Amino acid sequence: MSVLPDHLKYADTHEWVYIDSDGLAVVGITDFAQESLGELMSVTPPELGTDISQGEEVMSVESVKSASDIFAPISGEIVAFNEELEDEPELINDEPYDGGWLFKIQPHDESELDSLMSAEDYQAQIDAE
Repeated sequence: MSVLPDHLKYADTHEWVYIDSDGLAVVGITDFAQESLGELMSVTPPELGTDISQGEEVMSVESVKSASDIFAPISGEIVAFNEELEDEPELINDEPYDGGWLFKIQPHDESELDSLMSAEDYQAQIDAE
């Protein structure tokens, strides 16, 4: 069973998000997603300053099994990337909810979080897959 922190919101494309103390949306992939991908080998960073819409492709990760696109759970401007992942992509496997965060978004509309799933709803989705 995957670890699913309750304070996060989840997208059906397996990203998680929360708003940090600076008002930025911190985004990563779920424990379920990193387990499904297997050992991560590399990340393609997002372009900082890019304006993205909810559901739009932001970056990609590559594992021993496959490459996978990462999507924006909410709209906004990409303002940060976890640069540690360039040398240590395995942080995503080791700490999907902490050190393995992917990027931060300056949200355009925080109410978009309301369209995302709770941990309980996300668990029901992955149980059905």
